[in-house]
Parts: sequence; C-alpha cells; structure tokens
Amino acid sequence: MKGIKGFLIDLDGVMYTGDRPVQGAETAIRFLEESGCSYRFVSNTTRKSRGTIAGQLARMGLDVPERFIFTPPLAAVAYMKQAGRDRCWFLITGDADRDFGPACRPSSVDFVVIGDAGEKITYESMNTAFRYVMGGAGIIALEKDRYWMAASGLSLSAGPFVAALEYATGTTAVIVGKPSPEFFRLALNDMGIGPHEAAMIGDDIVTDIAGAQATGMRGVLVRTGKFREESLRSSPVRPSAVIGSIADLPEILGQQAGRRQGTGP
Repeated sequence: MKGIKGFLIDLDGVMYTGDRPVQGAETAIRFLEESGCSYRFVSNTTRKSRGTIAGQLARMGLDVPERFIFTPPLAAVAYMKQAGRDRCWFLITGDADRDFGPACRPSSVDFVVIGDAGEKITYESMNTAFRYVMGGAGIIALEKDRYWMAASGLSLSAGPFVAALEYATGTTAVIVGKPSPEFFRLALNDMGIGPHEAAMIGDDIVTDIAGAQATGMRGVLVRTGKFREESLRSSPVRPSAVIGSIADLPEILGQQAGRRQGTGP
C-alpha cells in the first residue's frame, strides 16, 4: 500500500472485543509509534464518552490518548453548531452525552439524537422521539450500523431503530458517525493528512471499508469482531487488503517500506 502516511482505526472488533483486547493490539500501537506513522481511532461507539473509552483501553493495556479518539458525538456537536441549533433530546445509553458538554439544552428540542441505546429502546422512548420529530425536530443518527459484536454475541445496533424512526416520520436522519465523510475528515484533519494518504482499518465492510473508499481512503478489512466471510464474498465492495487482525498491520507498512527501499517485490 503505497503512500500511506496515516491510519484511521476502528476500536470495537478491531482493537478489542467485549472487554478483551485483540491479540497483537498493543504491539500494533507500539509499531505505529516507532514507525512515525500517524493514527487516530474512529469508533461508532455511542455508549461511552471519549474519557470512558480511553480508560477502558488503558485497563486493557492499550495506552491511547483521549485526544486520539474520535466518536460520533464530536461530529454531532460540530453539525449542531453549524446549524445554529443546539437543543436536543437523547435516545442513547451510557455516558456519551458527556461529550456534548453544554451544547444540548433539553428545555425544547431541535434534534432527536439517537445512538445505540440498548435497553432504553422501548415503545415509549421511540414514541417520544417520533412525537418530537413530528413536531419539527430533526434526527441526528450518531451511527446507523446494523449490528455489532457484543460480549454475548452479535447484537442489534442503532441502524434498525433509526430506520424505523425515518419510516414513521418521513424524515431522513443526518448520519454523523461512520460512514459519513465529514466524520472521517475530522480525524484526518487532526492528523494533517488527506484521504489519499490514509487507510481505514475496520471489521465492517459497509461502514468502515465502503465509507472509507467513498471518502478517498483505502480500506483494510480485518477478520476479527463482526467480520463474516459470507459478507465479504457477497459484497460488491472490494477492500484494498484483508488481514487476519490488527496484529498484521506491520506487514502492510513493512511491504510499503520495502518497496521504498527497493527491497520489496
């Protein structure tokens, strides 16, 4: 993979699954640091704030600065600032609302902000969201993934519920997480590189790989997390590379370095 100066890396399913790191994840981070290659983590996780994610990674032995972690709430806040409206109602769980800071005031509603809400998805909560949207609020989808790999197995993500809300209201949600190009660009701009100088590493062929390629990046699919061989075979999306896990990242950069030095094939 020629010309790669930086990587955007998914977290859940790539660096860890459940509460356990993927084997070789720590070594991959150390390799990136030693190689001088830029990297940022872009996750559609909407249950945790950036601080909570950094703490979780630290407990797994993965030393990642909080400022290297990009999550959909950051993009949502940027979108609301641009729109000049910041009153929102959350349909999320966990502490991801901390990343909104004072941006949201629940006194009235400009936007329904929906993410992976887990057990908070009920008829009552969906109906409340429905009524706000029918009353004129917009929908901000922190992500629209179909499913994710929980510790207990494959689990529904926010996508099916966002789609239900769109169908019921006739309103199209603004998606601020992957595969939104604006979300990817937040992290790329932070590294100071363009999309053609970067590659995305993820376990979802739609949100990670297709999203990255639509933005101008290359996409590297890992066979961990929610990866399914049949999804790869049936998808029209062709990853730039498919690797066993994040542990194989040095091979990609090693091949690139070898070609620069004239030692590669």
